[in-house]
Amino acid sequence: MILLDHVTKQYPGDKRPALDDVSLHIAPNEFVFLVGKSGAGKSTLLKMITKEEAPDSGKIIIGGIDLDYTRKKDIPNYRRRIGVVFQDYKLLPARTVFENVAFALEIAGMSNYEIEKTVPKVLELVGLADKGSKFPDQLSGGEQQRVSIARAIARQPKVLIADEPTGNLDVLTRQEIIDLLKKINDYGTTVLVTTHDESIVNHLMKRVITLKDGKIVSDQKQHGIYRLDSDNDGMSGFHNGRPIRKPGQSLSRPVRPAQVATRPAASNAARPTAKIARPAATRSRKPLNTPGRRVI
Repeated sequence: MILLDHVTKQYPGDKRPALDDVSLHIAPNEFVFLVGKSGAGKSTLLKMITKEEAPDSGKIIIGGIDLDYTRKKDIPNYRRRIGVVFQDYKLLPARTVFENVAFALEIAGMSNYEIEKTVPKVLELVGLADKGSKFPDQLSGGEQQRVSIARAIARQPKVLIADEPTGNLDVLTRQEIIDLLKKINDYGTTVLVTTHDESIVNHLMKRVITLKDGKIVSDQKQHGIYRLDSDNDGMSGFHNGRPIRKPGQSLSRPVRPAQVATRPAASNAARPTAKIARPAATRSRKPLNTPGRRVI
């Protein structure tokens, strides 16, 4: 679904690349968290996927489309295949909730009849079935973000990108938005979320990709947890991309205690050295094929 193959991007005047030889593959229907401190390369990676920026080297393939061969005039059509949710919502203030979602469908060329059928279904999915006539400034932050998500998924994209979708929300609302994204993922949409929110990452324990200085320093494909240190600078508990197991450290997989032997090892000194006398053999030592011996 999403493939980056040795992608490098350096902006003019920067001392180091924003992305430095990055390779990753995200399969269809995956839910992936992308984490890293500011400047780690998260935004640049998203811009590569949405073709807002082009790499200096490497290859990017999204949904079977090789972006090297996407012409400039085809970029708007390509972007309609990808839903994007922003931290600041980017809603049209003079349009109602219904009209904000409908606008995305109008741009895609959908008929009025199809729009009238589609928008209510999408608003119901995001829990805003009764808010269609409201304007953005009449909604809470969490409701505005739900409108943003509804607009992004109205065209049924195969990929949904959420760039810090919970950054402006309270703890309870953050969880509601992440649960909504998980619900959308369950319907078959590939979801990629950038975030600094440790709690939501650890709640879902999905795949977690960590960027640092333009490089992928960790890719926890299953049961991933947030492993940035307290300053969001680098990885805690990792060495060369592998988790370091330290006393008392919480890892995504519990550390198994060392096995305790059920029998103590016997020392050489405790072993008897004298041979045990054996009674004289009572059986004949003649081989089985000795003449005159009957074998049963």
